Amino acid sequence: MNPAGPWALDPGCPASCATDPVTRVPRAELVRRYVALVGVLVRAAARGERLAEPRLLRAEARAVLGALGVRLETGGARCLSAPDGTGVGTLVVANHISWLDAVALLAVEPVRVLAKREVGRWPVVGTLARRAGTRFIDRGGSPRRLPDMVEELAGDLRGGASVLVFPQATTWCAAAGGRFRRAAFQAAADAGAPVRPVTVAYRQAGAPTATAAFLGDEDFTTSLRRVAAARGLTVRITAHPPVRGADRRTLAATARQAVTSAFPVTGRRAG
Repeated sequence: MNPAGPWALDPGCPASCATDPVTRVPRAELVRRYVALVGVLVRAAARGERLAEPRLLRAEARAVLGALGVRLETGGARCLSAPDGTGVGTLVVANHISWLDAVALLAVEPVRVLAKREVGRWPVVGTLARRAGTRFIDRGGSPRRLPDMVEELAGDLRGGASVLVFPQATTWCAAAGGRFRRAAFQAAADAGAPVRPVTVAYRQAGAPTATAAFLGDEDFTTSLRRVAAARGLTVRITAHPPVRGADRRTLAATARQAVTSAFPVTGRRAG
């Protein structure tokens, strides 16, 4: 067990891996996007606890993407969960590139998000995340808390809630970066829940891009400026067939293979 905490192992990519947009929108369009985003956030905040309602949460997530000019592609997938009639939720696991990942995934299907505790302290975003039903974890906490966190997650799944987890634990500019932590997969095994691997990838001007990446010690505002300024930024969500099993090691390896196999090759090394 790593002494840094039960959820944090790998350092992730440095901020230098993020790239500026290949093409930018005019200043007038950039201002329009910022105004539109503020409008969406104000409306979402005004919804209060109702923001957690699936229909509203999906609509607001899509509105955020629309305000920023980000196009969502799903390849025809309409959901992330894998209902099988047992009433058990799905553990949705995706590679982690950006703060925008969760927004894009919620725009496909509103599921409960497992996020680092720091997100809950972000201005505005933290408040909205709490109202949307996000569960926060302390990655710097005692390793002795790990069994409790696994049981809490398993309980959510047994109760029928589908939960989104980023098992890399931090952000990388490429899906191949970072190991998949196994704790969440133990929760799926304990609950008898299916695991749905999902690949998140960004493109601009028809090519893979790290413009949306939120890496290292970079501040949120800098990342937001890159995203808002990018012309023709696309996020593609690829949902893979669900997998099941009782061994967390096998589940993690199988899920990681599915996620990385669909990630576009950029020619640059993660980190």
